[in-house]
Amino acid sequence: MRLKEHYQKHILPELNTELKIDNVQAVPRLSKVVVNVGFGRQAKEKAFVDAVGAGLTRITGQKAMFTKAKKSISSFKIRQGMVIGASVTLRGERMYDFIEKLVNVTFPRVRDFRGLSDKGVDRTGNLTVGLREHLPFPEVKADEVDNVFGLEVCLSSTARTREQGLALYRKLGFPFKTN
Repeated sequence: MRLKEHYQKHILPELNTELKIDNVQAVPRLSKVVVNVGFGRQAKEKAFVDAVGAGLTRITGQKAMFTKAKKSISSFKIRQGMVIGASVTLRGERMYDFIEKLVNVTFPRVRDFRGLSDKGVDRTGNLTVGLREHLPFPEVKADEVDNVFGLEVCLSSTARTREQGLALYRKLGFPFKTN
């Protein structure tokens, strides 16, 4: 809960003056964080699907929801109703706790991490970060893991432009590369 308090006491007034926004309610803030894993070729392996669900639950502290295919695609060998991924949507306190853990613990533990590209922020101020493996998270013990999987973290904000989103993420402590 430290990040949420820090946002309300320090970041919010700084963003208000930096972005020259009159209304405090219009200052960009985070709305949700979605952690997503696609199964790919291992979608038919029950052990892998269960391991990913348990891993996501352990990382986020919230039960993973499995996503199913809406229609069949023969070239990908996918049938309608087949489980093809897992995701977790975080809001409120869990969202701020996850972001604090992501910035302060996980990113420094990622192998060959040189910073995030600012191209990960889209034109509406949302940030998408992909991780090749889930091992940098502190809840995961490398010697207990049989299946390593990559995941994607999407941070949705109320920012209206890319510049507002970048300003918000920089103030929250996200390590962007300096080009």
